[in-house]
Amino acid sequence: MLSCPLFFHTLEPCPRRGEPVTVGLPWPRGAVKDDRCFRLIGPDGTEQVLQTKVLDRWPDGSVRWCLFDFLATWDASFSREAESSEPSAASGYWVEVGDEPRTTDEFASPYRSDPVFELVLEDSVQYVTVGKVTESGPVRQRRNLKLDPAFGCQFIGFIDVFASIHSARFQLTIRNPNAAAHPGGNWDLGSNGSVFPHPLAVRVGFKGQEKCTSWISLERNIASEDAYNARVTQASSGFSNWNSINHINRNRRTEIPYSGYECMIVSETRRGNRATPIATIESADCFLGLTMPAFWEHFPKRLCLNHNEADVLAIELQLFPILHDIQELQGGEQKTHTFYIAYGKDTITDDPMVWCRSPTVVHASPEWYAISGAIPYLTTKATDPHHQYLALVDQAVEGPDTFLHKREKIDEYGWRNFGDIYGDHEAVYHNGATPLISHYNNQYDCVLGFLAQFLRSGDLRWLTQGLECADHTCDIDIYHTDGDKAAYNRGLFWHTYHYADADTGTHRAYPKSLTRGPVESLTQKMDELGETAKQLKKSYAVGGGPSASHNYNAGLMLAYFLTGNPLYRDSALDLANFVINMEDPSKTPFRFLSREFTGLATESGGGGYHGPGRAAANSILALLVGHRLTGERKYLDKAEQLIRRVVHPKQNLESLDLLNAELRWFYTMTLQALGEYLDYKIELDELDEHYAYSRLTLLHYARWMAKHERPILDTPEKLQYPTETWAAQDMRKVEVFQFAAKHATDEERAKFLERAEWFFNYVQNKLHEFPTKSLCRPVILMMRYGFSRNWWRLNPGAGAPEPRVRKTADDFGTWRMFVPQKAKAIRRAKFVALTGGACGVLVTMAILKYLLF
Repeated sequence: MLSCPLFFHTLEPCPRRGEPVTVGLPWPRGAVKDDRCFRLIGPDGTEQVLQTKVLDRWPDGSVRWCLFDFLATWDASFSREAESSEPSAASGYWVEVGDEPRTTDEFASPYRSDPVFELVLEDSVQYVTVGKVTESGPVRQRRNLKLDPAFGCQFIGFIDVFASIHSARFQLTIRNPNAAAHPGGNWDLGSNGSVFPHPLAVRVGFKGQEKCTSWISLERNIASEDAYNARVTQASSGFSNWNSINHINRNRRTEIPYSGYECMIVSETRRGNRATPIATIESADCFLGLTMPAFWEHFPKRLCLNHNEADVLAIELQLFPILHDIQELQGGEQKTHTFYIAYGKDTITDDPMVWCRSPTVVHASPEWYAISGAIPYLTTKATDPHHQYLALVDQAVEGPDTFLHKREKIDEYGWRNFGDIYGDHEAVYHNGATPLISHYNNQYDCVLGFLAQFLRSGDLRWLTQGLECADHTCDIDIYHTDGDKAAYNRGLFWHTYHYADADTGTHRAYPKSLTRGPVESLTQKMDELGETAKQLKKSYAVGGGPSASHNYNAGLMLAYFLTGNPLYRDSALDLANFVINMEDPSKTPFRFLSREFTGLATESGGGGYHGPGRAAANSILALLVGHRLTGERKYLDKAEQLIRRVVHPKQNLESLDLLNAELRWFYTMTLQALGEYLDYKIELDELDEHYAYSRLTLLHYARWMAKHERPILDTPEKLQYPTETWAAQDMRKVEVFQFAAKHATDEERAKFLERAEWFFNYVQNKLHEFPTKSLCRPVILMMRYGFSRNWWRLNPGAGAPEPRVRKTADDFGTWRMFVPQKAKAIRRAKFVALTGGACGVLVTMAILKYLLF
């Protein structure tokens, strides 16, 4: 019988009785057709109540990812802290597959009343009502929250109510749907489109009675104490760099009043570093409580416990409190808050709501994730003999320069910053008195890298940081508006500008401070590179907005499968739709002169280049995610159109200047995407003409690469900056050769695998020579790429099926560089001006002025 043992972990160890837990688990293809066949077995060997929801299916209809909800009773005293690299101990629970489907119980809870809370908005109070039920079962029911817009913001959220439990989990997103003003490509705080959501608070309370008590617990693992009136304010992170320039406001000032938190209980004032408070009030017939698990990390935050003159007892969570400066939500920016409200006595932990403050994390073993096949080419860390490679990866969580250390260097905390990664590789030429602020914004899909390493190792540090990064990506890095141009709406912002401070641009890449003076170290080096520099300057001189060249959503999809959080799924689909919308010729003013696609999904590096590049690669992969999440054919059709646009099985590869690393290093990204596309087509059993075309193309490139490709750092004089990143980027070649080996004849397979092994060894050896090997970008490249090498070591003979449609490269004609809508429109406008007389000239001038300015 197929069974999956479960592992438990919590930050606040204490016995827990009937705690609601949720976990997404993968299953092998063909193993489970009906999720009603799942059984949850408890430590005593008896079947427990289980709720299931299928999140993803294999193409044959069997379950690939399923979400499990159940109530767990366990002794959490053995749970390890997040800083430990060891996996937590087995819980005694496991999920197995039964022979017959079970009957599904309807949601039934003895506590029928829903939790009610108020949202304090400006001068009014809005009572939040519960909308339609979106999920329901014997353990958990999810309902949408219904709130009216305010402050110019939208409110999106849901509430999870649990069977037989007097506590509910809330997820509330405050979104500014306005387009941001970005004159000259600058995206700064203080620009038009921003909103200032204060006051904005969540409040629960009731009319006081004679015998009433109230408590507050300030930090994890600290017991509650009596507190009739209390106010806890987290003003900053509490770390040594708490007043970092990372926190400058629209006036380019940091106005954080003090380090850590301040707590006022009646007339006593206390100070501390990092608060995660729980506040509760109780009378003879009523109990209320409130806590937010990530309170201090998302400062500023305030939790108040008040007993006023009208004898009203209330707990208030202020989401955007004013300390010395009002908070600003930029155009298209949002912030999601997760908090718990108790509306009856807690029966789970002895200290009320401790389980809410530190919810149990549940997961399977690395062996289970590997054998499920849900993540291609995944093997366990324990079976991987490539110790040098593993040491490069583990720099993220082990040693003196982990990603948590990087966080503290620039204080990557607070509601806008927490979850992002400090791009310290951008600061290597910085000589200022304070650290250069650079934000990574999920480049190369570090969310996917974190989560893949968690699945390989079972180390909770990977999972924690991966989900924190996913949260940041969804809220801050994606441009949540439909009011700007299609080339920007709902896209992912670039990482912040190379070798320059983020300043008031926050996470939006291109602040106006850059226009006040040149980035000297960058431009001086460029001037030494001749013609290559001219093309590089074009891409460096503009920027800031979302772009196809920076569009990563596969990690968000995996985060959704692991947690069931719809925010991840919706964000992943936004980024897939971003590709389709940016290509739509009807969404631009050029539609009057051309109906050609815009080409924005495939232009890489400027200059009208629509060959293999990062824009095409990211667009193809984003579309594959869209198809997998929805099954809608439009995503796969668009991906296949883009493949035909940028690569061809008879392309003249010499003419593309692929060995010019500064301009064309990213061609391997498209080949990686091509390999993933072919795997997906095999999975779908679509061995059609598109499959044949892409297969021939991949082999065409791999043969050329086997003959011509060398490490990029073999010619450092041709590079703008010959850094460690170039060695890390060569790991992409390993994956290209492996994908090609899958489709090659036996003789070619051996050659391609030899090349893959050679480049793999080169990368791990070369990177270890660099004292800068622990910088952000090379570590993330190692997290994302290279772990597949162990799978190929174990499966060197792996092959792929032949196309059902017999085709040769000659059957697909010739390839020409794509000419996008804008270029065609300008040509036609010029033609009208030349042939249409004075009237035509005037009309064309007006059109061009409108289009270009």
